[in-house]
Amino acid sequence: MKSSISFTLGFAAVGSTSAFNLPSLDTVFKPPASSVKASFLPKDEAELIETISFTRNGKNADLNTQARVLSIVRRMETSAPPSLSLLSDPEEAKILDGDWYLQYTQPSEIDAVTDTDDKWVVVEASEGESRIETRQFNARGSVSAGGIRVDTSGNSVAKQSFDISKSRVQNEVETGIGRVTVGGSFRQSSTVPLRAIAAVDFGKIET
Repeated sequence: MKSSISFTLGFAAVGSTSAFNLPSLDTVFKPPASSVKASFLPKDEAELIETISFTRNGKNADLNTQARVLSIVRRMETSAPPSLSLLSDPEEAKILDGDWYLQYTQPSEIDAVTDTDDKWVVVEASEGESRIETRQFNARGSVSAGGIRVDTSGNSVAKQSFDISKSRVQNEVETGIGRVTVGGSFRQSSTVPLRAIAAVDFGKIET
């Protein structure tokens, strides 16, 4: 089991096909050789965890906290970006195997951010003949499950599970109507290396 800090800036679906960009997880970062910037990653990780603590998964995070989180994440991404072959190399992809628990969410763009480097930028969403809508995430302390907004600031646990050997991904979240689970196969995007295209083929609600 893994517990991670997950930052997903957008999620969209067309029919039964959906797309998600892999979160910038601390275990996914691969520091460049002889990089002075990369040596700050442990410090940045500790600062990030301290910043999001006691915010009820982002529900109680004020604008200053949100701006600080975006700045830290941006610094981590630029210091040691995830490998572009993370989804194409089975050995590299093994670090994603297992369960990941959502720890924090916030809007992808906030007024308090003045540094253009930290502002949300739309990533091209075209996949061949498919056009997948990319939208800003404008909630905090919550997730969207099948169009249903779920507050994760209390006892609702949001979990994403990867089975790399079978190229399967599954999302599970507790809601007011029961536990909602959806899942399907995924593949690497042909246009954005760190994007996975998931084809949802099952879903269930356990009350």
